[in-house]
Amino acid sequence: MPSLIVMGVAGCGKSSLARAIAEAQGLPLIEGDDHHSAVNRARMAQGIALTDADRQDWLATLGRLLQAQPQGVVLTCSALKRSYRDQLRAASPGLRFAFLDITRAAAAQRVAARSSHFFAASLVDSQFATLESPLGEPGVLRLDAELPLGTLQRQVQQWLQQETTA
Repeated sequence: MPSLIVMGVAGCGKSSLARAIAEAQGLPLIEGDDHHSAVNRARMAQGIALTDADRQDWLATLGRLLQAQPQGVVLTCSALKRSYRDQLRAASPGLRFAFLDITRAAAAQRVAARSSHFFAASLVDSQFATLESPLGEPGVLRLDAELPLGTLQRQVQQWLQQETTA
C-alpha cells in the first residue's frame, strides 16, 4: 500500500482523519507536527509564520520517516506548497495526498477552539496565503473538510482501494 499524507491548512482536521485512516488500514501514523523543531514550534506559538527555510529540515525529516516505512504509513503534514509535496513524493514513490479543503472562516474557528495545540490562531491567514492547491497533481484526492469524519474516512478508503486496483 502506498503511503498517504493527509494535508491542508491548520484546523482542517488532518490529525483526526489520519488517525481514523491509520487505524482502519492497520498502518502506522506519523503526526508531522511532532517533528517540528523547538524553534519552529515557538515561532508558531508566537504567531510567526514559518518560511521555506524554516520548513526545510522538517520536510527532510518527514521524507526520511516516509522512507523508513516502505510498507506504508499515514502522515499528517500541511504540505502547503507544490515544492514541499514534490520533495515528499521524491522520498516515497507512489505517495498519495488526501487534501482537506476548508474555508478560511471554518479553519479559523476550529483553530481558535483548540486549547492544546501550539499553533497560534492568527496564523490561519498565512496558511491560506501560502497554500498552493494540489488539485490536478497526481495522486491527490480533494475532500470537503466540513463533512463528518466517518464520511471522509470512507471516501479516502474507497479512493485508496480504487488507486491500488487500477
